[in-house]
Amino acid sequence: MEIKNSSKKYKTDSHLVYSCQYHVIFCPKYRRSVLVDGIDQRLKELIKNKESDYGYEVLDMEVMPDHVHLVLDVNPKVGIFTVVSRIKGFTSHELRIEFPSLTKRLPTLWTQSKFISSVGAVTLDVVKKYIEEQKNV
Repeated sequence: MEIKNSSKKYKTDSHLVYSCQYHVIFCPKYRRSVLVDGIDQRLKELIKNKESDYGYEVLDMEVMPDHVHLVLDVNPKVGIFTVVSRIKGFTSHELRIEFPSLTKRLPTLWTQSKFISSVGAVTLDVVKKYIEEQKNV
């Protein structure tokens, strides 16, 4: 269930009302430009497919050849670190099965690093604009 309060949407879970958005960035190992030629589209599908299973909603997503930007609304019972770790683990496993070329170029698909920032000091629109501008970099 969702509750709207002006422009902000709140979600409800048993005994919990929340709105927890995060800007997340992660990269392939060695920052290789491997997220191309259909891998990028399949990655988007895989991330969208796990929303309800892993307790998040994708508010915005952009896959660049060498990094991924996500804006996620995450259930605080699960936590952002857990969600990002699950996304990276699941997508690495699936993409390396579906695209064997990834196993030849990289020992693992993703670096262990990740960038996570809460979206609160700036509006969600500002973060979305930043992600859109990254397409031209």
